[in-house]
Amino acid sequence: MNFGATFWGPMISFALFVWFTMKFVWPPIQTAMADRQKQIADGLAAGERGKKELDQAKAEVDKMLREAREQASQVVAQANKRQSELVEQAREEARHEAERVLAQARSEIDTEISQARDALRKEVATLAVAGSSRILKREIDAKAHKDLIDDLVKQL
Repeated sequence: MNFGATFWGPMISFALFVWFTMKFVWPPIQTAMADRQKQIADGLAAGERGKKELDQAKAEVDKMLREAREQASQVVAQANKRQSELVEQAREEARHEAERVLAQARSEIDTEISQARDALRKEVATLAVAGSSRILKREIDAKAHKDLIDDLVKQL
């Protein structure tokens, strides 16, 4: 066995294989690896940007929800205030209406009392004339003695 041919032959073949690989195969592999590394870095950066944008969007949504809740509470407060005002206004109108009805009822009562008094006076006058005619045993003419009867009604 010849040490030179068996040693140097595979060594030369290996050296040629390494040179060929370094010259023609390795650069495209390195380019593909660099491109892939760049894509991964870009993807990670986009992920970070997306995460930041998501956080910002969440903060903005939270802010909008707070504002919406505040507006809703203001609307509810205004509605409650308006409701109280309407209830108070209705109470006031009911109070005025009750006072008006009460005043009208009092006026009607006073009118009816006055009419009842007048009717009673006339009845008393008629009874007085009837009583006096029995006492005198003769009929008193109401038309002839109208002034006398009116004075009697006024006195009663």
